[in-house]
Amino acid sequence: MDDDQTSPDRGVAKGPWGAPRIAPPPHPPQAAPGPVKDVSRAARHRIGLSSILFAVLMVALVGGRAYKDLSRPEAWAYWRDAYLSPSLKSSVADVEIDGRKRVTLAVSGKIGAAAATWFRTALDDAKLSAGDVVALSSPGGNLDQALIIGEMIRARGLATAVGTIDSLGRLTPSYCASACVFVFAGGKPRLGLDGSKLGVHRFTTKASGSDAVADAQRTTGFILSYMTRMGVSPSILELMTATGEIRWLNEAQATDLELVTEPLPRS
Repeated sequence: MDDDQTSPDRGVAKGPWGAPRIAPPPHPPQAAPGPVKDVSRAARHRIGLSSILFAVLMVALVGGRAYKDLSRPEAWAYWRDAYLSPSLKSSVADVEIDGRKRVTLAVSGKIGAAAATWFRTALDDAKLSAGDVVALSSPGGNLDQALIIGEMIRARGLATAVGTIDSLGRLTPSYCASACVFVFAGGKPRLGLDGSKLGVHRFTTKASGSDAVADAQRTTGFILSYMTRMGVSPSILELMTATGEIRWLNEAQATDLELVTEPLPRS
């Protein structure tokens, strides 16, 4: 048989390896998609509701805590002094002191429960620099705040004086008593204005019994440490503890105790 003869099986491979390939059946038809739920709106609703509930809870917690804090007298005193009615006030002027002009921050009023925060802001606003003056006129007030203010004055290298600024921009005599003396002690130098007064007295505690004794000892220790660091004679404690009433120091006493370090010449 010639090679070019054809047959019905020509071109078809024989044997099991040559089985004709069968095309895969078509994919079964997919079911039409059903309606899609609007999950985004529901999710937003849940998130919004959760946020509202969380906010209400936080307001309740913070508000309850604030009410609890304000229910204490000392807390209310702080809030009132810090945000409602500060007990101190101030003014700034260039004042001639000892023959030269000095930027002077005049502070007057009672030293309240938030006086240190107020004072720091007043210093920043006045832009005082080392050598400038803080003039004081105060009956005293909160001891802890006074000690902090005194530390601020010392840290910034400011001088202190007892006086007020009049309408002509002059430093005029005034008084500084009780806790105010610790603010004055922070100055370096501490200027002695003729006619001004410094008053000291014994500090009391609200505690009772053995707690009162321990509290008084702690307070005395703080005062002694502070005054010593500020360069004031420890002998000032003897004058403080001698009486519960204000004891006004004369010029010689204030100088001997090194409370006044630079007496100003009489005008």
